[in-house]
Amino acid sequence: MARLTIKDISKSFGTGFAVDSVSLDVEDGELVCLLGPSGSGKSTLLRMIGGFETPTAGTISIDGRDVTRLPPEKRPTGMVFQSHALWTHMNVFQNIAFGLKLRGLPRAAIAEKVEGALALVGLAGYGGRMTAQLSGGQQQRVALARSLVLEPKILLLDEPFASLDQHLRERLREEVKDIQTRLGITTLFVTHGQDEALALADRIVVMRDGRTEQIAGPSEIYRHPKTEFVAGFIGSMNFVRHEVRGGRVQHPDLTLALPVPDGEVVLAFRPEAVSLGGAPLAGGASVHRGIDFGTHRMIDIDLSDGSRVKAMVPPAEDWQKDQRVALTIGACFAFRDNRLIHESATAGGPSPAIAAPDGRDLAHA
Repeated sequence: MARLTIKDISKSFGTGFAVDSVSLDVEDGELVCLLGPSGSGKSTLLRMIGGFETPTAGTISIDGRDVTRLPPEKRPTGMVFQSHALWTHMNVFQNIAFGLKLRGLPRAAIAEKVEGALALVGLAGYGGRMTAQLSGGQQQRVALARSLVLEPKILLLDEPFASLDQHLRERLREEVKDIQTRLGITTLFVTHGQDEALALADRIVVMRDGRTEQIAGPSEIYRHPKTEFVAGFIGSMNFVRHEVRGGRVQHPDLTLALPVPDGEVVLAFRPEAVSLGGAPLAGGASVHRGIDFGTHRMIDIDLSDGSRVKAMVPPAEDWQKDQRVALTIGACFAFRDNRLIHESATAGGPSPAIAAPDGRDLAHA
């Protein structure tokens, strides 16, 4: 279909930058998610790709052709907005056919393409309905069909499911992924939902303050975050801030070997990397509460320094409130000034040396 190349693209508003020197290559048929909090610049970047915003600097190319200054109608892109942007005075067929009529296609060809697009998004037979008669999910399918019927080289989706309930979002994102895979169309999908990005993307671009924090596949982003921001934004992550002295984190409840220069670090580890054991010691960590999710339990643990961490345990482990526990940690990360400075015991590897306050090695107890 198409290859997209973004080089040093920026967009400034006044004295600040909404997008600041972003570069990205999107391969033919790839689905890339732009992920980040509100104000991170992801929608502005998408709108520049679609021609709805003009970059302050940088270039945008599609299949080697510079489209940076072309208006939306001159670009081989199709955009689906969060608001649907359907014409309420037209029925479904007329909404989808509008762009084809502007291209001067014969009536028979228009009808064939519109019916094909409706079937593709699961709305065969809905052409005569008014858009106000449709549910939110059906309206978003019409918006998707209106873009796909023009056969764009690149599909741009700007948080298309943000206004829908969770179950409908999950169903529609599966349908969109199926359609994208079937058509092999190069796609950029803007979202602030981490689950959506992990479920849909071939690669994820994590953005913050107009810049890219990390670009990688979902598994890499989740298992090997390169910044503290990415670690906290993707999935559930525990953070414990403490000092390193002599190559060890001297925490009241656990001691971790950490071969980094002395100073404060942020230790990060996921709930599934925590195992719990009994701790017949004075003080130490204790259970705050447990939540049964059916497939697992999430246990909130209060540490003696006032911080709280989560542990994911099998559903059969029923830890009680105020029960004292010892923590054994598998995969963990150390950050300083938002940057990763050390990663140890990745999933499937050996556990790091974690000790209880009395010096017992809990990793090998």
